[in-house]
Amino acid sequence: MQIVWFRKDLRILDNPALTQACHEGPVTAVYFITPEQWQQHDVAPIQIDFIEKSLNQLSKSLADIGITFIVETVPKFADVPEALDAICRRVNATAVLANSEVEVDEISRDIKVQQYGINLRLYQGDCIINPGQVLTQQGTMFKVFTPFKINWLKQAMEMDLTPYGSPDKQSDKISPINIQIAMDKKDSSAWEASEAAALDHLSVFLDESVESYHLDRDFPAKSGTSMLSPYLALGLISAKQCMNAILQRFPDAFNNAQNGPATWVNELVWREFYRHIMVLNPDLGKGHNYNELGNRIQWQNNPNLFTAWCEGKTGYPLVDAAMQQLIQTGWMHNRLRMVCASFLTKHLLIDWRWGEVFFKQHLIDGDLASNNGGWQWAASTGCDAQPYFRIFNPIIQSQKFDPNGQFISIYNQALSHLSDKQIHLPNNPVVEHKLARLTALDIFSVLKKG
Repeated sequence: MQIVWFRKDLRILDNPALTQACHEGPVTAVYFITPEQWQQHDVAPIQIDFIEKSLNQLSKSLADIGITFIVETVPKFADVPEALDAICRRVNATAVLANSEVEVDEISRDIKVQQYGINLRLYQGDCIINPGQVLTQQGTMFKVFTPFKINWLKQAMEMDLTPYGSPDKQSDKISPINIQIAMDKKDSSAWEASEAAALDHLSVFLDESVESYHLDRDFPAKSGTSMLSPYLALGLISAKQCMNAILQRFPDAFNNAQNGPATWVNELVWREFYRHIMVLNPDLGKGHNYNELGNRIQWQNNPNLFTAWCEGKTGYPLVDAAMQQLIQTGWMHNRLRMVCASFLTKHLLIDWRWGEVFFKQHLIDGDLASNNGGWQWAASTGCDAQPYFRIFNPIIQSQKFDPNGQFISIYNQALSHLSDKQIHLPNNPVVEHKLARLTALDIFSVLKKG
């Protein structure tokens, strides 16, 4: 008997651990709900609801191919080895197969499972290329994205990117189990929680939006992005499935052209970049600055300003509308994530870690590597981050990317009567842009090289 241990890979297709286990057969599937660990990791109530719905869909998919699904609740990762060992003994399993994860606590958990004496075999189902495999000629991690991408693409071009298909059926169809997570949840039904829905999202995006992705992706009022991030975060779809699908339709998508398909490939490689960095720099998962000079930043951390930002009451219409989008829907457009992160760190001078936690507590697509990478990029403390002197002007960002105030009007109808010119202007702002910028330039000057 083989056990497949599901984690953030809640899919049947392109699941290396499941495919291998089913080939060896027979198989029992296992998933651990870890409430105290999830609270410690600031998992959002909307993402917990999405996990619950996704697990129930996975239960049906496993039942269709005759695989029993055991879902157990233990408080923390520290409790997993004993619980997993008990299941192994119960079903007489000789091996546990799982797909590796990139976060420091998850890697530590897996090491402890192996130290417990469990035969844990790990596969790569998250990254397309294994972390640690894209290195400089000196054998070190790339510190700049562009050379990482060039090397990554060179390796990817030589790989077979065909996803794994349906795993071998184990027996006749059985009855699925019903899974309920006893934690605070927020309705996630705006996102259909299934592997099929993720593949449909991908297909629609490639059919309708990817060719104009480079033109539309920065405009939050447009449906210009893939909206796949919640599915990638829980592994309802894999990055390899995404990359293979776009190459099937646009074989030249690796050519770095200034077009939609190549621009979307670039975003998938950024996802890989942040994951590789996370594995090779585990302290990032503990709240450390990637750039040690960031330790010199004198954050002001005004709690009233932080509350105003959290509640979307800064007085800057685009920032406030973006924060309302997050609070109300559990998702935020990527351009707006950059604007809000820049505003918190460089206008309000609040530690990026405060913002990282708040986003994680509200995002349906909460993902440590991507969230941490994005926040440290905005705060100029990260790997290949924006220069410390680059400070987004929230008014210009609003005028440029929401020119008619269409997005702002959705989340602040009280401003919808204003003209296209007026709707972008601050109203009783918590800070004044020009003064905030000058203060930030002074405080962030500690990041000057040398």
